[in-house]
Amino acid sequence: MPTLNDNRNQQMSQIEIIPCKVCGDKSSGVHYGVITCEGCKGFFRRSQSSVVNYQCPRNKQCVVDRVNRNRCQYCRLQKCLKLGMSRDAVKFGRMSKKQREKVEDEVRFHRAQMRAQNDAAPDSSVFDIQTPSSSDQLHHSYNGYSYSNNEVSYGSPYGYSASVTPQQTMAYDISADYVDSTTYEPRSTIMDSEFISHGDGDINDVLIKTLAEAHANTNTKLEIVHEMFRKPQDISRILYYKNLGQQELWLDCAEKLTQMIQNIIEFAKLIPGFMRLSQDDQILLLKTGSFELAIVRMSRLLDLSQNAVLYGDVMLPQEAFYTSDSEEMRLVSRIFQTAKSIADLKLTETELALYQSLVLLWPERNGVRGNTEIQRLFNLSMNAIRQELEANHAPLKGDVTVLDTLLNNIPNFRDISIMHMEALSKFKQHHPNVVFPALYKELFSIDSPQDLT
Repeated sequence: MPTLNDNRNQQMSQIEIIPCKVCGDKSSGVHYGVITCEGCKGFFRRSQSSVVNYQCPRNKQCVVDRVNRNRCQYCRLQKCLKLGMSRDAVKFGRMSKKQREKVEDEVRFHRAQMRAQNDAAPDSSVFDIQTPSSSDQLHHSYNGYSYSNNEVSYGSPYGYSASVTPQQTMAYDISADYVDSTTYEPRSTIMDSEFISHGDGDINDVLIKTLAEAHANTNTKLEIVHEMFRKPQDISRILYYKNLGQQELWLDCAEKLTQMIQNIIEFAKLIPGFMRLSQDDQILLLKTGSFELAIVRMSRLLDLSQNAVLYGDVMLPQEAFYTSDSEEMRLVSRIFQTAKSIADLKLTETELALYQSLVLLWPERNGVRGNTEIQRLFNLSMNAIRQELEANHAPLKGDVTVLDTLLNNIPNFRDISIMHMEALSKFKQHHPNVVFPALYKELFSIDSPQDLT
């Protein structure tokens, strides 16, 4: 007959399948209200000393992962707090139903990934959820900017927790029976084998839910966007942008695009299986696909009635981005035209999330090595978006479906990416001393526009 400790150990092992929310290392339970590893648990406990006064030596945007977690104590602590770690977590009682369901979903998701790995061919390592070693990690540094694929946990529906408040994460049931008093001990068998097996065939549904949440947490909330649509036009700001010189406008657009791409990178890391691709393939997919995903994301920022886009905190019409260069004007026109064609379809936020995964994982990109793995992930996204679109949209005209229209847009993305690279190359020739943001320079330092196809 199993003892209480046996049940506790089984339940803890089910939680520990979820990587550390802070650094992505192997977790050991819920500490201070958040699933973390022993290292991050100890770090947070030490950080609560009254004499601690951490400072960031850079720009307060350091990557926190297995490799870099000890390099900046300030950013590591900020990430702990952002995820909801708190001394107060030990004072609360049982989890709410919503919080319990989140943990259940997350365990079920990781179990589903492991089943997919076991059922697949020997080369299907894309569903391997084991924490990668430091040699596997995508760690790419340049000019002080560091990008690593372990900043958030692997494909977890709740690995990216920017929208989770401390109040939502600290109400766990705590016991002193484990490593310390901050470790979570479930008081019910919410993650027993019967529950886990209940979701055996839910890969499609879990993928949809995962990507929808990743999208929601890496985009401006839709209600804020629509609120900006309703505000009166700020004529003075519009005139300011219309009067910017070519160089100033390029730099301003590069800065805004860089901010969007940082969120796109976070989204990509949450696509199930993406972080198990080779380092080279991850970099290549992001370098060739990030501009395309930016166009998809731009579609939800477009007010079709005004032919204007939410640009930072101001609505700007298309003509505000024109310069005296005719090629740049064509580029702006193509971007707006393609983004509007997506906006016209009135996709839901979930459908936009699935579409981004489909675009990023497009398997026919020059230079990718793991074609089989990428094709498998692409097929999963294709199945999921087909299911979602068929449930929400009738055919547009005759037999033409919304999915047909979305797939037909992908070659447009390729063309616009090449146009952007050509315009950037021309601009650099005329303005060799302009310094772009580090991430922008890195992503768009491709030697030839043909590398994008």
